[in-house]
Amino acid sequence: MPILRLLLAASLFVCTLAFAADTSPPTPKDTELEKAKTAIARKDWVAAQAVLEPYTTSNPRNADGFNLLGYSLRNQKKFDESLLAYKQALTLDPKHRGAHEYIGIAYIQMGQLDKAKEHLASLDKICPLSCEEYRDLKKAIAQVK
Repeated sequence: MPILRLLLAASLFVCTLAFAADTSPPTPKDTELEKAKTAIARKDWVAAQAVLEPYTTSNPRNADGFNLLGYSLRNQKKFDESLLAYKQALTLDPKHRGAHEYIGIAYIQMGQLDKAKEHLASLDKICPLSCEEYRDLKKAIAQVK
């Protein structure tokens, strides 16, 4: 019996190592999003946009890509274009918390507080126990009042 347990434990250990050691190279899609995130971290909105526009064209079902594109455009004060990107992200994923927060911020910056509150209400439904995106948008709305 002890040998059987030892073999079982050894098999589980080997399986765990096999799952933990994912050495596959990043896909081109991941690499492009990482490039965009690096540009965003540097606040290089133009560089992020330059990566994200072709990325969203070749990955039209990636809500994260559209959300980041909207973020990059909003930070360049290209509000109409940013709204289109955020709305595409929300079409692809209606519960995308980041897109709800960021489009709400865009509406605040555009002086459309009522629309920002609509996205706050959406976040309230999406994360009933609160979430960072809800708290951040709620704080941004409170600062306008």
